[in-house]
Amino acid sequence: MTTRQPVLRLRAGRAAQRPDTLAIEEPLIVRVGGENVTLTMRTPGQDFDLVAGWLVSEGVVAAPADIVAMRMCQDEENTVEVRLAPDVAPPRPRAFATTSACGVCGADSVEAVRTSLRWPILGDDARFDVGVLSALPDLLRSEQKIFDRTGGLHAAGLFTSTGECLVVREDVGRHNAVDKVVGSALRGGRLPLAGHVLQVSGRASFELVHKAAVAGIPVIAAVSAPSSLAVDLAAECGLTLLGFVRGGGMNVYTHQERVRVGPFPRQRNVS
Repeated sequence: MTTRQPVLRLRAGRAAQRPDTLAIEEPLIVRVGGENVTLTMRTPGQDFDLVAGWLVSEGVVAAPADIVAMRMCQDEENTVEVRLAPDVAPPRPRAFATTSACGVCGADSVEAVRTSLRWPILGDDARFDVGVLSALPDLLRSEQKIFDRTGGLHAAGLFTSTGECLVVREDVGRHNAVDKVVGSALRGGRLPLAGHVLQVSGRASFELVHKAAVAGIPVIAAVSAPSSLAVDLAAECGLTLLGFVRGGGMNVYTHQERVRVGPFPRQRNVS
Protein backbone atom coordinates (compact mmCIF):
# COMPACT_ATOMS: atom_id res chain seq x y z
CA MET A 1 0.00 0.00 0.00
CA THR A 2 3.04 2.30 0.24
CA THR A 3 6.30 3.01 -1.59
CA ARG A 4 9.44 5.03 -0.87
CA GLN A 5 10.54 8.02 -2.94
CA PRO A 6 13.61 10.26 -2.47
CA VAL A 7 12.63 13.91 -1.95
CA LEU A 8 14.29 17.22 -1.21
CA ARG A 9 12.92 18.29 2.16
CA LEU A 10 12.88 22.03 2.87
CA ARG A 11 12.15 23.06 6.42
CA ALA A 12 13.03 26.19 8.43
CA GLY A 13 15.59 27.36 5.88
CA ARG A 14 17.33 23.99 5.69
CA ALA A 15 17.51 21.49 2.82
CA ALA A 16 18.04 17.75 3.10
CA GLN A 17 17.69 14.74 0.85
CA ARG A 18 15.63 11.99 2.47
CA PRO A 19 13.21 9.21 1.54
CA ASP A 20 9.49 9.84 1.85
CA THR A 21 6.68 7.29 2.15
CA LEU A 22 3.91 7.62 -0.44
CA ALA A 23 0.52 5.95 -0.74
CA ILE A 24 0.36 3.80 -3.86
CA GLU A 25 -2.24 4.63 -6.50
CA GLU A 26 -2.80 1.99 -9.18
CA PRO A 27 -5.61 1.05 -11.56
CA LEU A 28 -8.00 -1.79 -10.84
CA ILE A 29 -10.06 -3.33 -13.61
CA VAL A 30 -13.31 -5.05 -12.65
CA ARG A 31 -14.29 -7.85 -15.02
CA VAL A 32 -17.71 -9.51 -14.82
CA GLY A 33 -18.60 -12.48 -17.01
CA GLY A 34 -15.45 -12.00 -19.06
CA GLU A 35 -16.21 -8.34 -19.83
CA ASN A 36 -14.42 -5.34 -18.35
CA VAL A 37 -17.08 -3.19 -16.68
CA THR A 38 -15.06 -0.45 -14.98
CA LEU A 39 -11.59 0.76 -14.15
CA THR A 40 -10.96 2.62 -10.91
CA MET A 41 -7.85 4.20 -9.41
CA ARG A 42 -7.27 2.87 -5.93
CA THR A 43 -4.77 1.99 -3.21
CA PRO A 44 -4.06 -1.76 -3.44
CA GLY A 45 -5.39 -3.80 -0.52
CA GLN A 46 -8.83 -5.23 0.32
CA ASP A 47 -9.53 -5.32 -3.43
CA PHE A 48 -12.30 -7.90 -3.06
CA ASP A 49 -14.02 -5.65 -0.50
CA LEU A 50 -13.67 -2.75 -2.93
CA VAL A 51 -15.22 -4.68 -5.81
CA ALA A 52 -18.04 -6.07 -3.66
CA GLY A 53 -18.85 -2.62 -2.30
CA TRP A 54 -18.83 -1.13 -5.79
CA LEU A 55 -21.29 -3.80 -6.94
CA VAL A 56 -23.55 -2.91 -3.98
CA SER A 57 -23.46 0.80 -4.88
CA GLU A 58 -24.25 -0.06 -8.50
CA GLY A 59 -27.38 -1.89 -7.34
CA VAL A 60 -26.12 -5.23 -8.65
CA VAL A 61 -25.76 -7.29 -5.46
CA ALA A 62 -27.34 -7.24 -2.01
CA ALA A 63 -26.30 -10.53 -0.39
CA PRO A 64 -23.12 -12.65 -0.22
CA ALA A 65 -24.73 -15.36 -2.38
CA ASP A 66 -25.09 -12.87 -5.26
CA ILE A 67 -21.32 -13.16 -5.78
CA VAL A 68 -20.30 -16.74 -6.58
CA ALA A 69 -16.57 -16.06 -6.83
CA MET A 70 -13.90 -13.38 -7.13
CA ARG A 71 -10.30 -13.87 -8.15
CA MET A 72 -7.26 -11.84 -9.11
CA CYS A 73 -6.48 -12.56 -12.78
CA GLN A 74 -3.11 -14.24 -13.23
CA ASP A 75 -2.77 -13.19 -16.88
CA GLU A 76 -3.61 -9.50 -16.36
CA GLU A 77 -2.22 -7.41 -13.54
CA ASN A 78 -4.58 -5.38 -11.33
CA THR A 79 -7.71 -7.12 -12.57
CA VAL A 80 -10.42 -8.75 -10.46
CA GLU A 81 -12.72 -11.20 -12.21
CA VAL A 82 -16.19 -11.65 -10.71
CA ARG A 83 -18.66 -14.46 -11.26
CA LEU A 84 -22.21 -13.53 -10.28
CA ALA A 85 -25.06 -15.87 -9.43
CA PRO A 86 -27.10 -16.91 -12.51
CA ASP A 87 -30.09 -14.77 -11.53
CA VAL A 88 -28.02 -11.60 -10.93
CA ALA A 89 -27.81 -9.17 -13.85
CA PRO A 90 -24.29 -7.81 -14.48
CA PRO A 91 -23.59 -4.08 -14.21
CA ARG A 92 -23.66 -1.85 -17.24
CA PRO A 93 -20.09 -1.37 -18.51
CA ARG A 94 -18.62 2.08 -18.07
CA ALA A 95 -16.79 3.68 -20.96
CA PHE A 96 -14.30 5.59 -18.83
CA ALA A 97 -11.99 5.29 -15.84
CA THR A 98 -13.29 6.18 -12.40
CA THR A 99 -10.71 8.44 -10.77
CA SER A 100 -9.74 8.44 -7.10
CA ALA A 101 -11.73 11.66 -6.69
CA CYS A 102 -15.13 10.66 -8.05
CA GLY A 103 -17.31 7.61 -7.69
CA VAL A 104 -20.69 8.09 -9.36
CA CYS A 105 -19.99 10.34 -12.33
CA GLY A 106 -20.95 7.43 -14.58
CA ALA A 107 -24.57 7.45 -13.47
CA ASP A 108 -26.86 8.58 -16.27
CA SER A 109 -28.75 10.93 -13.97
CA VAL A 110 -29.37 11.80 -10.34
CA GLU A 111 -32.72 10.07 -10.59
CA ALA A 112 -31.08 6.83 -11.70
CA VAL A 113 -28.93 6.89 -8.56
CA ARG A 114 -31.88 7.62 -6.28
CA THR A 115 -33.92 4.73 -7.65
CA SER A 116 -31.14 2.21 -6.93
CA LEU A 117 -31.93 2.06 -3.20
CA ARG A 118 -33.05 -1.36 -1.93
CA TRP A 119 -33.78 -0.79 1.77
CA PRO A 120 -35.89 1.99 3.32
CA ILE A 121 -33.96 4.08 5.83
CA LEU A 122 -36.66 6.46 7.02
CA GLY A 123 -38.12 3.85 9.36
CA ASP A 124 -34.78 3.15 11.06
CA ASP A 125 -35.45 4.33 14.62
CA ALA A 126 -31.86 4.01 15.88
CA ARG A 127 -30.73 6.88 18.08
CA PHE A 128 -27.18 8.15 18.57
CA ASP A 129 -25.84 10.12 21.53
CA VAL A 130 -24.05 13.32 20.58
CA GLY A 131 -21.11 12.27 22.76
CA VAL A 132 -20.70 9.01 20.83
CA LEU A 133 -20.88 10.81 17.48
CA SER A 134 -18.38 13.45 18.61
CA ALA A 135 -15.83 10.76 19.47
CA LEU A 136 -15.95 9.00 16.08
CA PRO A 137 -13.40 11.16 14.20
CA ASP A 138 -10.76 10.45 16.86
CA LEU A 139 -11.61 6.75 16.83
CA LEU A 140 -11.34 6.67 13.05
CA ARG A 141 -8.07 8.58 13.10
CA SER A 142 -6.57 6.14 15.60
CA GLU A 143 -7.15 3.31 13.10
CA GLN A 144 -5.57 5.09 10.09
CA LYS A 145 -2.29 3.16 10.07
CA ILE A 146 -1.27 3.95 6.49
CA PHE A 147 -2.18 7.64 6.88
CA ASP A 148 0.29 7.81 9.76
CA ARG A 149 3.04 6.84 7.32
CA THR A 150 1.96 8.82 4.26
CA GLY A 151 -0.51 11.58 5.19
CA GLY A 152 -2.19 10.89 1.86
CA LEU A 153 -5.20 8.61 2.34
CA HIS A 154 -8.89 9.01 3.01
CA ALA A 155 -10.60 6.75 5.51
CA ALA A 156 -14.07 5.42 6.23
CA GLY A 157 -15.20 3.53 9.30
CA LEU A 158 -18.33 1.65 10.29
CA PHE A 159 -19.47 2.05 13.90
CA THR A 160 -22.34 0.83 16.05
CA SER A 161 -24.71 3.20 17.85
CA THR A 162 -22.56 2.80 20.98
CA GLY A 163 -19.36 3.77 19.14
CA GLU A 164 -17.89 0.30 18.65
CA CYS A 165 -15.60 0.25 15.62
CA LEU A 166 -16.41 -2.64 13.27
CA VAL A 167 -14.22 -1.95 10.24
CA VAL A 168 -11.97 0.84 8.95
CA ARG A 169 -10.61 1.09 5.41
CA GLU A 170 -8.16 3.55 3.81
CA ASP A 171 -7.70 4.52 0.18
CA VAL A 172 -6.56 7.38 -2.03
CA GLY A 173 -10.18 7.66 -3.15
CA ARG A 174 -12.79 8.59 -0.54
CA HIS A 175 -15.43 6.64 -2.46
CA ASN A 176 -13.12 3.60 -2.59
CA ALA A 177 -12.69 3.67 1.19
CA VAL A 178 -16.48 3.59 1.58
CA ASP A 179 -16.84 0.82 -1.00
CA LYS A 180 -14.28 -1.25 0.93
CA VAL A 181 -16.29 -0.80 4.14
CA VAL A 182 -19.58 -1.72 2.44
CA GLY A 183 -17.96 -4.62 0.62
CA SER A 184 -16.60 -6.01 3.87
CA ALA A 185 -20.10 -5.82 5.34
CA LEU A 186 -21.62 -7.54 2.31
CA ARG A 187 -19.11 -10.38 2.38
CA GLY A 188 -19.77 -10.79 6.10
CA GLY A 189 -23.53 -11.04 5.52
CA ARG A 190 -24.33 -7.85 7.46
CA LEU A 191 -26.34 -5.86 4.89
CA PRO A 192 -28.48 -3.86 5.35
CA LEU A 193 -26.55 -1.88 7.97
CA ALA A 194 -29.49 -0.60 9.99
CA GLY A 195 -28.55 1.08 13.27
CA HIS A 196 -24.98 1.92 12.18
CA VAL A 197 -23.08 5.10 11.40
CA LEU A 198 -20.52 5.65 8.67
CA GLN A 199 -17.74 8.08 9.62
CA VAL A 200 -15.61 9.54 6.82
CA SER A 201 -12.41 11.52 7.08
CA GLY A 202 -13.20 14.26 4.57
CA ARG A 203 -16.24 15.97 3.13
CA ALA A 204 -19.68 14.44 2.58
CA SER A 205 -20.34 14.33 -1.14
CA PHE A 206 -23.36 13.12 -3.06
CA GLU A 207 -21.60 9.87 -3.98
CA LEU A 208 -20.80 9.01 -0.35
CA VAL A 209 -24.37 9.65 0.79
CA HIS A 210 -25.56 7.46 -2.07
CA LYS A 211 -23.24 4.61 -1.08
CA ALA A 212 -24.34 4.84 2.57
CA ALA A 213 -28.01 4.85 1.58
CA VAL A 214 -27.64 1.85 -0.74
CA ALA A 215 -26.08 -0.09 2.14
CA GLY A 216 -28.96 0.83 4.47
CA ILE A 217 -26.83 2.99 6.77
CA PRO A 218 -29.03 5.56 8.59
CA VAL A 219 -26.26 8.01 9.60
CA ILE A 220 -23.21 9.37 7.78
CA ALA A 221 -20.83 11.71 9.57
CA ALA A 222 -18.04 13.77 8.02
CA VAL A 223 -15.32 15.92 9.55
CA SER A 224 -15.79 18.49 6.79
CA ALA A 225 -18.68 20.06 4.89
CA PRO A 226 -21.41 18.36 2.85
CA SER A 227 -22.42 19.49 -0.61
CA SER A 228 -25.91 20.81 -1.29
CA LEU A 229 -26.76 17.75 -3.38
CA ALA A 230 -25.57 15.45 -0.59
CA VAL A 231 -27.98 17.18 1.80
CA ASP A 232 -30.84 16.91 -0.70
CA LEU A 233 -30.25 13.20 -1.25
CA ALA A 234 -29.91 12.47 2.48
CA ALA A 235 -33.17 14.28 3.21
CA GLU A 236 -35.00 12.37 0.49
CA CYS A 237 -33.61 8.97 1.51
CA GLY A 238 -34.32 9.39 5.23
CA LEU A 239 -30.63 9.47 6.13
CA THR A 240 -29.15 11.61 8.92
CA LEU A 241 -26.25 13.66 7.58
CA LEU A 242 -23.69 15.21 9.93
CA GLY A 243 -20.96 17.62 8.90
CA PHE A 244 -18.09 19.40 10.66
CA VAL A 245 -17.92 16.62 13.28
CA ARG A 246 -14.88 17.83 15.16
CA GLY A 247 -13.86 19.62 18.32
CA GLY A 248 -16.85 18.25 20.20
CA GLY A 249 -19.39 19.84 17.85
CA MET A 250 -21.23 19.09 14.60
CA ASN A 251 -23.89 20.29 12.21
CA VAL A 252 -26.94 18.05 11.78
CA TYR A 253 -28.28 18.73 8.30
CA THR A 254 -31.05 16.16 7.91
CA HIS A 255 -33.30 13.95 10.05
CA GLN A 256 -32.20 15.46 13.34
CA GLU A 257 -34.47 13.12 15.32
CA ARG A 258 -31.77 10.42 15.36
CA VAL A 259 -29.33 12.57 17.35
CA ARG A 260 -29.84 12.59 21.12
CA VAL A 261 -28.59 15.93 22.36
CA GLY A 262 -27.08 15.79 25.82
CA PRO A 263 -23.97 17.09 27.55
CA PHE A 264 -21.41 18.02 24.91
CA PRO A 265 -17.94 16.50 25.36
CA ARG A 266 -14.99 18.74 26.03
CA GLN A 267 -12.64 19.29 23.13
CA ARG A 268 -9.44 17.33 23.42
CA ASN A 269 -6.27 17.45 21.41
CA VAL A 270 -5.06 14.36 19.55
CA SER A 271 -1.37 14.21 18.73
